[in-house]
Amino acid sequence: MTSDRLIEITHPDDPRIAEFRDIRERDLTGRESRFIAEGTVVLRLLAGAHAVGGDFVAEKVLLLQNRVAGLRDIVDAFPAGVPIYVATSQVLDGIVGFHLHRGVLALGHRKAEIDLSAFLDCLPRQALVLVGCGISNHDNMGSMFRNAAAFGADAVLLDESCCDPLYRKSLRVSVGSVLTMPYCRQSSDVDLLAALADRGFAIWSLSPRGKVDIREVEASDRMALVVGTEGDGLPQTILSAFNSVRIPQAPGLDSLNVATASGVALFEMAARIKRI
Repeated sequence: MTSDRLIEITHPDDPRIAEFRDIRERDLTGRESRFIAEGTVVLRLLAGAHAVGGDFVAEKVLLLQNRVAGLRDIVDAFPAGVPIYVATSQVLDGIVGFHLHRGVLALGHRKAEIDLSAFLDCLPRQALVLVGCGISNHDNMGSMFRNAAAFGADAVLLDESCCDPLYRKSLRVSVGSVLTMPYCRQSSDVDLLAALADRGFAIWSLSPRGKVDIREVEASDRMALVVGTEGDGLPQTILSAFNSVRIPQAPGLDSLNVATASGVALFEMAARIKRI
């Protein structure tokens, strides 16, 4: 990386970095699929996705000046057309509105999302998917993606009421897994699950009231684990229409957090899916 590629920012009000201003109070999620990526791991994954022509591309990068040398290999992975801005700690903190100790930010955007039918038709013949219905907590959303990546899921499907996984906090909590895990966020929960059923998925809805112990789930070529909104969980209409599964736990506790529960359940289901 040559020094002439670096563009120094000396004032927080510089219009070239306007998208990074006051990111704690606002977020680019929902604005034409643009998002803020934060941290070294997420930046590396964004650079990799951009380099291979994946679903995500970078528009610009903003780095703390004294972090540049250690990020040379990542920065060099971005095409020459992606500007690399640098700033001192004082200026960077003035831009983002708080002390950003990581000193690593990027503005990216997701390419156009394909429709649900096309997305599902691209899944492999043997597949494990995680389905979220009404997930509104950004930390839980990020953890779900991290769990899906950790246990070899093929995709994450979200109904239209779920929060956007590209929200800055979700992306950070996922440790960049949102950028590597194929996902689709559209349609109602009922339509989404019906489309999976039509394609031969064994659908297991997770609930403390589930009829089947997670350790007794039967193996299948195509499996979908469905988790519901924080607090209320899945509606009875879904629990009644599809197989329901529970994670045994000690008495006295209502339920596990959806992030923890999805990790435990995916671990069990990944061991049961029939793969070549």
